[in-house]
Amino acid sequence: MTAPITPVTPPTRSRTLTIGGTAGLLFGLIAAYLYSRSAKEELHQNGRTAQITTAEWIGLSLTLLGLARQISEMGRPKKKK
Repeated sequence: MTAPITPVTPPTRSRTLTIGGTAGLLFGLIAAYLYSRSAKEELHQNGRTAQITTAEWIGLSLTLLGLARQISEMGRPKKKK
């Protein structure tokens, strides 16, 4: 006979928030570092930094909203076909 299967409990809310917050912090720090490095290179080459346009901000915002939606969908149960 095989041993009974123990149901897997979902991660607790605090654990999920801690992991998500840490991942977001690391991603944000890396993105800020890469942006500042790129801006510094632009300043040395052209004497000024490039301005971020409204269209770029909107595109970035929509991309981040899409990413947040995909992450939230990961927490939902899969639909059976």
